[in-house]
Amino acid sequence: MAILQSDQLDVLSAGTSDETSEKTRMRVIMISSVIGTTVEWYDFLLYGTAAALLFNKLFFPAFDPFVGTIASLASFAAGFIARPLGGAIFGHFGDRIGRKTMLMITMFMMGGATFLIGLLPTYSQIGVWAPVILITLRILQGIGLGGEWGGAALMVVEHAPPNRRGFFGGIVQVGFPLGIVLSTAAFAAVSRLPEAQFLAWGWRLPFLISIGLVMVGLVIRLRVSESPEFLKAMKHDAPIKMPLLEVFRSYKRSFFVSVGLKISEVAWVYLLSVFLVMYGNKTVGIPKTVMLSGLLLAATLEFITVPLAGYLSDIFGRKPLYYFGAASTVLAAFPLFWLVQSGDPMTVIITMAVCMSLGHATLFGPQAACIPELFGTKVRYSGCSLGVQVAAAIGGGLTPIAATSLMAFTGHIESVSCLIALLGIFTLIATYAAGETSGSDLSKT
Repeated sequence: MAILQSDQLDVLSAGTSDETSEKTRMRVIMISSVIGTTVEWYDFLLYGTAAALLFNKLFFPAFDPFVGTIASLASFAAGFIARPLGGAIFGHFGDRIGRKTMLMITMFMMGGATFLIGLLPTYSQIGVWAPVILITLRILQGIGLGGEWGGAALMVVEHAPPNRRGFFGGIVQVGFPLGIVLSTAAFAAVSRLPEAQFLAWGWRLPFLISIGLVMVGLVIRLRVSESPEFLKAMKHDAPIKMPLLEVFRSYKRSFFVSVGLKISEVAWVYLLSVFLVMYGNKTVGIPKTVMLSGLLLAATLEFITVPLAGYLSDIFGRKPLYYFGAASTVLAAFPLFWLVQSGDPMTVIITMAVCMSLGHATLFGPQAACIPELFGTKVRYSGCSLGVQVAAAIGGGLTPIAATSLMAFTGHIESVSCLIALLGIFTLIATYAAGETSGSDLSKT
């Protein structure tokens, strides 16, 4: 056996050291992104649960029950409407200054707004100022989340190997179901209090503990290095002055495709997590603990199905997963409500869990890789953030309101099913129009 010379040993040692260093760096990036997105989603989704179950009583009691519910959901929608603004603002500076700085700001903004909601006096205490301040804080949440998702996705995808972007991006997306589990569990815990105590102070606790989660997330994000793709692009050329204008000049098709790819997924998940919880509890008469248990199981299952979908998109491509997920929302739009109307707790819980993974996980898992792959490095933050957040404003923010209004106007839950099926068809069309991006060279897009 030949004896290795010292210079050869040095080369092998350096290679091993570099490989270990790269794995450590990727691990830190993954942990920081998952924790960061979990905190952001916890803050954002906490409001949705509160809006569906109690904000109409606390902040909009002057209206009749239906109008109060619509007003409560409208305040929930305000966060979605603000998300494109956050995508535009943070996308602009993220493409010019860097991804890391923007992620620190968005987390601080989200956490601060959520904590202040927990301190906010109710309508009975300060009158009309209560809903006004509530909606203002919700808008700040929306702006923060609008800039968060694009930066978190890019930090991972731009660090990841080309053949594993779907999988690593899918792990980042696990922050969403984790946020659902934490926010739903928090509300499930405090909802066990006597009704008077729950309405008086119990509902505030999930909002107040958010500040501790934010501090943890900020500390971890400080350890993350800037995206190598961004540094490489800035090394060769100056940043584009107005990245958003360049998106509409050179990536117009990619922008509209990204909106279409997102719209069905975001409508489906907020139909399940907000409207269906409210419909099952108030219309069908299912205890809210059952509806929240279904949501918890659905989100827990996505710990597996979301990264699995991202992994499969690396093997089979992004488009097959999108075709499957969008078709699932179309096919399940009617059976979903028929099964919930049975009122059987086990049927409801299993239905929510299965529908969440079929119609959401298969679309959401590949998304963190697929949508950024549609844009060039110098406009990627702006392009993917705005496309996703415009779709979120339309499909996520307005879906619970549209579904509630359709139910009141038609008296038939099938009208809501038609709406969801239509959005699924939009995503199928966008998938057809999209190019396959799996394994593409990010530096050349």
